[in-house]
Amino acid sequence: MILTEAGESYLKPIKHIFEQLERATTELKSKQKIGSLKLAVAPAFLTRWLMPRMERFQARYPDIQIEISSSTGLIDFSAGNIDMAVYFGNGDWEGVEAYYLSPAKLFPVCNPKLIRPEQPLNEPSDMRFYPLLHVTKRKDEWHDWLQQNGLDPKVFRRGLMFSSGSLTAGAAAQGLGISLSNVDLVRPEIEAGTLKVLFDQHLISTRSFYLVYEKRSTVTPAMSAFKEWIIEEMVGD
Repeated sequence: MILTEAGESYLKPIKHIFEQLERATTELKSKQKIGSLKLAVAPAFLTRWLMPRMERFQARYPDIQIEISSSTGLIDFSAGNIDMAVYFGNGDWEGVEAYYLSPAKLFPVCNPKLIRPEQPLNEPSDMRFYPLLHVTKRKDEWHDWLQQNGLDPKVFRRGLMFSSGSLTAGAAAQGLGISLSNVDLVRPEIEAGTLKVLFDQHLISTRSFYLVYEKRSTVTPAMSAFKEWIIEEMVGD
């Protein structure tokens, strides 16, 4: 299109406005390419691992808007309310892509104040004098750890039972007994001195954390960015 002399005179003083609009539009489109991400995360992983690291993700991807919810069950991705989730289990779930994040290494931990002077914890067999805290649906973990170390589970005291590993760790930090905990999830308590790793012997759990999303879903740039970031963080640990 060829402007008349009058049109060119009109355009000159407002040309910079159009240029600013073009830059703003380009910037907006760039942000929209990253988009938003809705996550559902197992509570223990969310509070003890993910939240302390989210600042780093936001620093790298400031344009990704994230909405996080906690969930203990399987997600109905077909409802369209969740893009990705972090599950705890054996990785065998139908209809989803599941990416193994890291092994769950379980160590005996307790509050140092629990240990009585007359009954020190010098070796694993000494734990028979203290209550062992259990996760209701994972009673096999203590059984397997004890047998793995040549000990008879029958001679050990069963303490309180809880619905999650996060609760058993919290109870241990309160001095209620010894829990078998994933050290990656109780590091804050270890650093604060409310939990102490008792022995180097550990159990590699048959269950772990997985990043999952629906097989049929379109993988958005935001989903790809989060997947890449969380795997990097896991390797860094």
